[in-house]
Amino acid sequence: MKRFMLAAAAAVALGSGAQAQDLAIATGGTGGTYYPYGGGLAELIGRHVEGASATAEVTGASVENMALISRQDVDIAIALADTVVDAYEGAGQFEGRAVDARALASIYPNAIQIVTLADSGIEGLSDLVGKRVSVGAPGSGTEVNARRILEANGITYDDIDEQRLNFNETADALRDGDIDAGFWSVGPPTSSIMNRAAPRDIRLVPLTDEEVAAGQEQHGTFAAYTLRAGIYEGVEAPVPTIAVPNVLVVNAAMDEELAYQITMNMFENVDELIAVHPAANDTTVEFALGATPIPMHPGALRYYEETGAEIPDRLRD
Repeated sequence: MKRFMLAAAAAVALGSGAQAQDLAIATGGTGGTYYPYGGGLAELIGRHVEGASATAEVTGASVENMALISRQDVDIAIALADTVVDAYEGAGQFEGRAVDARALASIYPNAIQIVTLADSGIEGLSDLVGKRVSVGAPGSGTEVNARRILEANGITYDDIDEQRLNFNETADALRDGDIDAGFWSVGPPTSSIMNRAAPRDIRLVPLTDEEVAAGQEQHGTFAAYTLRAGIYEGVEAPVPTIAVPNVLVVNAAMDEELAYQITMNMFENVDELIAVHPAANDTTVEFALGATPIPMHPGALRYYEETGAEIPDRLRD
């Protein structure tokens, strides 16, 4: 009751006498999970955050999204944890240009899904050598993940014919025989893979324990993950792979009350997100506090404190 009264008072404070805010949410391509999740979040904000509306924007995903947050061209972004850490620390593709970002939450894990046709002869990661492989759209977290996993296991772009395609383009190219395999770094299941699994038999390429361990050693945000049997038509056994948390990110300059309202309403109304995409089943306070790799925005921290959850020191500035 106390938390409800605080939230109600805060909502009134946000909306009273203030001009309505139209928030932009940077997502990804329409064939992944970012876009429907971001669309669901936009609808949730419009329904529950007093004085605010939101729109999900199609983007090139993680790397582009962090650049948009840096320039404050968008208000909220979804991005893979390894890209978020690079941006926050000014490393990797953000070398020398650190982003003043803060997290609201980690919302669900992205599983690396390497898809090929069932009759391709590609049984493992090493079989990609010499093949035409989509590594994800330019500026996407998928490409960052693909490059890291390949290089961690001794495979470079010199060893493959890399194609930089978004999810829908990758699916179409796989269907048409223009590529041999493609990487998806996305919350499973995803529509672009499901649509390809209907007309053509597919195989998900598994990673060995050693390949997973090499990926984890290459970047600390990677975690072992298993894609369940039956996740796509024709996938009859569990498939071991690797996953990275997805993080809901804002610029540190976001108003504290607004950050609080977005965070609080996302968790208090998470059933609305689950109805949009099953990946939101992982949108929990426990996952957020355990998987978020950079400090939280003070507004988000206020909500977590109200839940009584133990907040790791690393999430505070």
